[in-house]
Formats: sequence, C-alpha cells, structure tokens
Amino acid sequence: MTVNVHKGALKKAIGVGLTAVMGVSLLAGCSSDSKSNTANGGSAAEGNSAKRVTLKVEVFDRGNSPAPNTITNNYLTKLVQEKFGDPNNIDVQFVPIQRSEEVTKLNVLMASDSDVPDIVFTYDSSVFYRYAQQGGLTDVGQLLDEHGQNLKKFIGDETLAFGQLEGKQFSIPGKRAITGRYSSYIRQDWLDKLGLPVPKTTDELYTTLKAFKEKDPGKLGSKNIPMGFALAPAQYETLIYSFIKPISGDLTYSQRYEMPLHDGFKDAMQFLNKLYNEGLISKDFGLDKDKGQLAKDIQNGNTGYWSEDVDAQFYADGTMDNLHKNVPGSKVTPVDVYTNAKVDNKFIKSRYASNGMYIMIPKSSKRAVEAIKYLDWMASGNNLIDMYSGVEGENYDLVDGIPVVKADASQEFKDRIYNSGDMAIISNGKNIGDQATNEKAWVMGFPENNQEMLKQSIAIANTDTVGPIVFGKPIEAEAQYGTTLTDKIDVIIVKTAMAKPDQFDSVYEQEMKDFMSLGGAKLKEELDQAVKELPAK
Repeated sequence: MTVNVHKGALKKAIGVGLTAVMGVSLLAGCSSDSKSNTANGGSAAEGNSAKRVTLKVEVFDRGNSPAPNTITNNYLTKLVQEKFGDPNNIDVQFVPIQRSEEVTKLNVLMASDSDVPDIVFTYDSSVFYRYAQQGGLTDVGQLLDEHGQNLKKFIGDETLAFGQLEGKQFSIPGKRAITGRYSSYIRQDWLDKLGLPVPKTTDELYTTLKAFKEKDPGKLGSKNIPMGFALAPAQYETLIYSFIKPISGDLTYSQRYEMPLHDGFKDAMQFLNKLYNEGLISKDFGLDKDKGQLAKDIQNGNTGYWSEDVDAQFYADGTMDNLHKNVPGSKVTPVDVYTNAKVDNKFIKSRYASNGMYIMIPKSSKRAVEAIKYLDWMASGNNLIDMYSGVEGENYDLVDGIPVVKADASQEFKDRIYNSGDMAIISNGKNIGDQATNEKAWVMGFPENNQEMLKQSIAIANTDTVGPIVFGKPIEAEAQYGTTLTDKIDVIIVKTAMAKPDQFDSVYEQEMKDFMSLGGAKLKEELDQAVKELPAK
C-alpha cells in the first residue's frame, strides 16, 4: 500500500538461520551489563544530565539518497538535531543499516555492547520475540509511563499489545495509519452491455462470470478473462477469507500460510477449482506471482472482474488510467461481492494489524530514557507532520487541516523528505489523526480523477474485516517452518485449482498431508494451545 512505506516482508530465513547458528549466545553482549541500566531503563541522572550525551538511532539505508544528501546527513537528520537534540543536550547519531541485509546486520550489532544503536527496529515478529526471550531488550513499560505519555497516547493500547511478551513491554510497535487491505472491481460497461446488475453475492458473481465468458461483452475472443487472478495475496486472500471461519470473534491467525488451518479453507479451494476448470479465471495465474500479467490484462481491457490492493490501481498513469486510455468507454465499479456462509453471509476480508515495525531498546543501552524521550518528541505537536510532509507552502498546503502535497514543489523541496518513512519510525504511513482523517489525507494525495473510486475502494476494504490474533508470546513453529510453509501454500493453491474436478479431493488431501508433515502439524498444535491460553473476553 502507499501508506505502508516499509512494505515488503522480511526474509525470516536469514534472521532465523543466523540466530540458530549463534544460538543463545547471540544476545549475550546485550544482556550482560546489568549495571548499565536501572529498572527504569536508565537512571534519572542519565535522562536529565547536563552533560551532553549521544543517542544512536538505527536508520534504513536504501541507497537512494539524492545528492548532496546522505542517509546520515540530510534535511530530516538536521531537523531532528535542531528540534530535539540541541534543546535536550543530545547528539543524535544515525546508524545506517542496509535495508536488504537488516536482520543479518542487526543480529551482529545486537551481539555487541558497544556498537548496537540505542534504538533498533524490525518488521519481523520472530526476530523481536527472540531478542526479548533471550534477555536482550529493555522493558520500557515504566519508561513510557514516566517519559512517553504522548507516545502512549499516539500508539494506543491495542497497538502497544503487539510489543508485549508475557506482560512486559519489550517493544514499541509503530502505528499503522490505515488498516484496509483489499477491494474488488468489475467492468461496469460489460454489465451494461449484457443488461446485468452488479452482483452482490458469491453465487451472483459466479453467474456473472459465466455470462462474461459465454457472451463476451468485450468482443475479445480467446483473450477474454472473466475473472483476473494471480498467485498473490491480494487475489487469493480476498477469495479465501470469504470462505473461512475466524478463530475467535473477528480474529484469525496472522500468517498467510496459516490459512489452511482455518475451517472453510477447503471450500475456498474447491470454488477456485470450479472457476479454473470452467475457464473463468486467468489460465496461467500460477506463473504470475508479481501480478505483472494481471495488470497488463486489466489495462488492456481483457478482464471483467478482479481483486487488488486497495490503492494499487489509482496512481497517475497507473492501471486504471491506462485502462481508460486503452479502452475508450471502459467503466469500472468497486464491488463487495464475496459473501461468507460461515459468518452470516458477511463480506469477510482481512485487515492489516494496527502495528508497523517493532521498535526496541537493547538491554545494554545507557540511553534508554533519551530514546523514549526522542520517540515521545516525535509523537508530540506537529513533529510527525513536519517529518512526513516537509515545509508548509513549499512541500504541502493545508487543506481542511490536512497536508496535501504541492504538485509544483521543486525537486529540492521534494528531496527534503525522500526518507521520511524511514525517519518517522513510530508511524507506518501518514498518521495525522484518526483512521478516517488518515484515509482522507491519503485519498487527497492521488490524482483527482481517481479519488472518488479510491474512496469507494477504501469503504469496501473496511467492511466486515477480520484481523490477526495477538498472542503475547512467540509461536515458535512460525519461525521454524514459516519459510517452508509459505512456499507450500502457493503449491496447494495452484495444484488444487488445476486438478480435474473428480480428482480435487484426492489432490487436496495429499497436499494437506504434505503441508502438515512440513511443519503444519506442529504449527497447528502450537496455535491450538495458544488459543486456549488467550484471556477470556
């Protein structure tokens, strides 16, 4: 998503593999110096000393700093020093870590007393849990009470829970600005040509797809694709979640490879098998993991219905603009059609968790108080907007209290905030208020001709959502088997979809047997136990 500045899953295998090699000694350096920290994560004298101190903060280096900027010397690093560092007698030193090697590098740093920054972070929950379990992180609960009231208010209790292990606050999760994920779309001009209404249920969608294939309203012949599909989460999760039963209330397991453990997964695969065998979806979807072919098919006007990330198609000169350019008279309507029979026929779909990255203070840090004060400063006043949006009148204009990017901003002004997402670490996306305000600001950043459709897409993405369970402890099998099972879920989807209808049951059973033997059984056992241990609501 656009707001998810750090989107892209970390390669857990790197972190887990290195951790396995280093063993329990990985964090020995971080947990050995008990005198370096008081129970408050640093003495009061350290936090308020007249002596100038240095606070070291991790920053992602993506290799994209525009000259003459560097990742450690740019507009935002100077802003932090001027607005936070100097008034508090602190030198803020940014420690670059290459984004593509972050887990490997972070593991090395965390094994060192002297080199590890005072503020580090990761998107990988298994890495966070491992550091916490091995005693490598500061419990920041009391520090937040004493020095982080603005930060606590900004993050909120729901999101803070993602950073807790056995009741202790070992991480400060970044707050996600927008949690809506997916929406679906249909060619309105195809419906109009056939005199059909917009489908409102899964059964009605199937009937519509059949009509698209048989009557070919686009006059496409062999190029006609009633339903665009790719081997990517935006496509298969949207379908699967409309069949599965949540684990508890509106909560599901958090990882996509855990979908087979939900009641209803087989029903979803059987429906996909039906669509494939009747020629209603993209024939070679299993080869399209990056959605490149799907995007081409949509833009060329070959596709009648599809699902996608809520914002993906609405950028200037993007998928939607190209469709209208390539196919004069084409019209698209955002739709919510997948109805879930297991949940009162609601339009069940997944939402993002409310957290972004896991921000951590190593146990060995002597600057834990200053670290919390820095994060609290970021959450105070106009500081987050200044970091994300730049200078009013030069980078943005305020419209109804919302910072809107100036289309005519000079390149020099744009370069000010090239790394804003990596600097404003407490916010995953532009948090300027509640979610409705964040969504309004988000929409206003898109081309005006696409804004109304994006609003409709967001409304659909927010309807009947289910989110991930917060267990408050690591699921060890996720770290141990996650990479293997992620690969396996792709195999299950492709093989069961392409099986002949009379062979579906045998293929599904064999694939699920393989899934369970590759770690799925251990994962299920651990998740079942974790669910039993959840506090009663």
